[in-house]
Amino acid sequence: MSENETFGQFWHRYLRAHRNPTCRAWHYGASVFGLAAMAAFLVTLNPLFLIGGVVLSYGCAWIGHFFVEGNTPLAFTRPLWSLAADYRMFWLALTGRLGTHLAAADTQ
Repeated sequence: MSENETFGQFWHRYLRAHRNPTCRAWHYGASVFGLAAMAAFLVTLNPLFLIGGVVLSYGCAWIGHFFVEGNTPLAFTRPLWSLAADYRMFWLALTGRLGTHLAAADTQ
């Protein structure tokens, strides 16, 4: 990682760190937990939903990295870009367009 890294460069690095489909599945679960926690917070205004959502989301994602992919989460170096990339990956998977991005990341 360099200080001058663009989000596009990070995105390819992010995808290479999520090659394993099981790791990505843990991330999709994390994304669902995060969205559900945000919705519960907006309905109840109970901040415990936000705290629980963060804990569950990061817990799921980190299981995917430490126990499945065997690498270090990029959230440790670029937390906001990592969060954006998580939801981008989730959306692309839902819409069936992730494969193209994964293939492009492997050529970078």
